Amino acid sequence: MFINTHTGLFTHTGVFTLGARADSYYEYLLKQWIQGGKKETQLLEDYIAGIEGIKRHLLHKSEPRKLTFVGELTHGRFSAKMDHLVCFLPGTLALGAHHGLPAEHMELAQALMDTCYQMNRQMETGLSPEIVHFNLYPQTTQKDVQVKPADRHNLLRPETVESLFYLYRCTGDRKYQDWGWEILQSFNTYTRVPSGGFSSISNVQDPRNPQPRDKMESFFLGETLKYLYLLSSPTTRTCSAWTPTCFNTPRLTPCPSGPLPRAGWLPSGCCPGV
Repeated sequence: MFINTHTGLFTHTGVFTLGARADSYYEYLLKQWIQGGKKETQLLEDYIAGIEGIKRHLLHKSEPRKLTFVGELTHGRFSAKMDHLVCFLPGTLALGAHHGLPAEHMELAQALMDTCYQMNRQMETGLSPEIVHFNLYPQTTQKDVQVKPADRHNLLRPETVESLFYLYRCTGDRKYQDWGWEILQSFNTYTRVPSGGFSSISNVQDPRNPQPRDKMESFFLGETLKYLYLLSSPTTRTCSAWTPTCFNTPRLTPCPSGPLPRAGWLPSGCCPGV
């Protein structure tokens, strides 16, 4: 989404994406509705309308494995391009289904979660690139997930493991824990710096030389490792026991301490360890 700072009007209105510059809008429609005590119905209506629009215009399946993915629409032309950022969507859909939205939202969440896992799994390092393109035509020699040279970097982003956390807590299926463990092992193998810390890498397709960038984004500590910890930590708590209204910038996360005031500040003791 682009907004002209002089007029306040949207620009680039022919581009529809759930990737960069648009992803958080759809995510926070649902989460703000929950955080506000489910009173602001306009937020929920806009969220549901957005999901229906995604299903109608952006949802496709790849070849040969029929992976469900969310593409982009540019002035009426479909592109089989999907940013890793879009992998927030499985977790958001699962959260919505937990709060009474249609069961088909959970089905779509699980299908997209499989796709996001394959975006990691089909790379030689086991780590997703920043952007992928999906193969739309049956070709036995081609993988579903294609990567252009300019897009094969990994910035240690959290979206896939965040959604794995939601899906595990909502379904209890341990495969989501296993997938998170695989990704953590890949981070340790290909991005960990011997002197301390982790680094973004420039090439997820070259396990011999992933080309560290000497840069670690703050969201790696604030989100990626947080969700990996929560995904793997011993717990008997399931999705039904959450009060997912604890706002931990920049993600709304489950909070066992009770709902927040609508202003969104954190009371003492909220979200221990999160």
